[in-house]
Amino acid sequence: MMKVTQHLWFEKDMESAVRFYTSLIPSSFVGWISTIPADNPSGPADSVKLAGFTLGDQRYMAIEAGPLDPFNHSFSIIIECETQAEIDHLWDALKEGGSTEHCGWLRDRWGLSWQITPKRLGELMGDPDRAKAKRVSEAMLKMVKFDIAGLEAAASD
Repeated sequence: MMKVTQHLWFEKDMESAVRFYTSLIPSSFVGWISTIPADNPSGPADSVKLAGFTLGDQRYMAIEAGPLDPFNHSFSIIIECETQAEIDHLWDALKEGGSTEHCGWLRDRWGLSWQITPKRLGELMGDPDRAKAKRVSEAMLKMVKFDIAGLEAAASD
């Protein structure tokens, strides 16, 4: 069976990012960290770092090889949370040194985009009562960090 792994390119500080990410998300771990032992286009032998890690149930590989293309919204990591406490914890940790955006999006200090979303949002937006789903959508679009109680209130209006 083929394996699929997301790959992240860091300009610098890749090991700190990987260790930080895996400390935040349950069932996450760093599998390995290494260097490229040969001279390569990004630098001399052992100057380019590589890492393999798992976030929840998703496999990633990372490289620290100097500037290339910065992270952007074309790739983000979505974390679906059960509780407001989980949302608050991840939001506060990931936004430190980064920036926040509407609809549960933020960029961490390395520039990687994250979407911290409540599982309940998908349930409410998929409700067969389209008027309810519309109210929830309109409430969601006004939020920066998601507030489950606010989404529930919009659903019950």
